[in-house]
Amino acid sequence: MAQPSSSTFHLKAFLTSGSGARSVPCARDAVVYRQGAIADAVYYLQQGRIKISVASSEGKEAIIGILDVGTFFGEGCLIGNTSRPASAVAMVDSEVIRVSKADMLRLLREETMFGQFFMEHLLARNSRIEEDLVDQLFHSSEKRLARALILLANAQKDGGRYPIALKVNQETLAELVGTTRPRVSHFMTKFRKLGFISYQDGLQVHSSLLSAVLREAPETEKQAAGFEGRTGRPPDIAVSGPTSEASPMPGGPVGGFRVSPAEINKPCAALQPPELPAPQLPPPTGPPAAGGNRAGP
Repeated sequence: MAQPSSSTFHLKAFLTSGSGARSVPCARDAVVYRQGAIADAVYYLQQGRIKISVASSEGKEAIIGILDVGTFFGEGCLIGNTSRPASAVAMVDSEVIRVSKADMLRLLREETMFGQFFMEHLLARNSRIEEDLVDQLFHSSEKRLARALILLANAQKDGGRYPIALKVNQETLAELVGTTRPRVSHFMTKFRKLGFISYQDGLQVHSSLLSAVLREAPETEKQAAGFEGRTGRPPDIAVSGPTSEASPMPGGPVGGFRVSPAEINKPCAALQPPELPAPQLPPPTGPPAAGGNRAGP
């Protein structure tokens, strides 16, 4: 998630100069906080990558986010959360700034510029969460994997190749997407054969994958509707090889997936006027027309 822009506000200098915050180095795999721990501080990622994950009572883990530089996390303590709902772990050597709950609340009250900066972060985070929810509800595991790769690489629609600096294995991708490692392996092989990704000098994502994720041909939508009706789940995306075709979606990287217009425009039955019965015409009273047969009583 991108850091809110500001030409005059330098967050690290502000937080570490008399605000009670402190910079904390975190080696790879170091735990910033664990699920269930006391929630008493907010963190800001100054350098590296942080993985946010949750674990079930049976020990199954799911990754709900991979945070980039310029991201606050752990802010749930500000709205009354007394324990952490998830764990935060450094995926690479990282540096975080820790701000206690009391200091954070004071800064938000007293420092207008910091409050605006933090509000922009929360709005950007909320928008990203909505996109993630739409992705989980309406798209197949293949399409979710494609979107995850695009976001990890920060790919744009310019025909270029973008490396994923973070080393992620297929098990991590499976947890992030919500599928199995064999499925991820199958899709990664497919993407490589189609030219969407390559493994030269590390994992690289071609910008054509962005167009493939966002492109929705009418015939594909018809096939998808039929497939979902038979199986109860969304179909895999039908994609072709790299193309220079511009994405129909305006603006930055992945976001704003749309629902089929047939679903959006379906009228609500409760709001439709009742159908009136056809008017009953009285039977004719004059003599029958020539050659006609008049019905008897």
